[in-house]
Amino acid sequence: MQDKAQLVNRFNQAREGSRAVLAGIDTHLEIYPGWTIKEVLAHLAGWDDATIMALNAFVAHDPPPTPASIGLDAYNEQTVEQRHSLDYRQIVEEWELIREQLLKVLANVPEEMLTAKIVSPWGDLVTVEQLVNIMINHEREHSEIVKTRSANPQDPPGAH
Repeated sequence: MQDKAQLVNRFNQAREGSRAVLAGIDTHLEIYPGWTIKEVLAHLAGWDDATIMALNAFVAHDPPPTPASIGLDAYNEQTVEQRHSLDYRQIVEEWELIREQLLKVLANVPEEMLTAKIVSPWGDLVTVEQLVNIMINHEREHSEIVKTRSANPQDPPGAH
């Protein structure tokens, strides 16, 4: 088991990796069909949002929200569409702000609850630690895809 400090450190490392990939990227490059980096960041912000809701409900012993129970693709599209009117700079600011909020919420989760079961935003039962690790790996996966795509802009975009 990882303690909270290790999870926060891994979250911060994933974000630093993403920031490094974003430095100097062509923001108009299509990463996935119909998605530029703006949509990728909106997507990541949406999942951080969902994780915040899940953790807040868990700590408060409230009914778990499952915004992605509509289906992962539908939730992905919904979170991107909700942020459609924001420009790239605003998306980056929101992406950063929501992560700060997520880290604050995680700080409020008692250490002994990291191994407790929580209902994920998509409805599966996982531990708090597993949920956080899923979100960390999710960001890392997208960061790697963006990095590869920006290094090979002539290749066709992949599926999201």
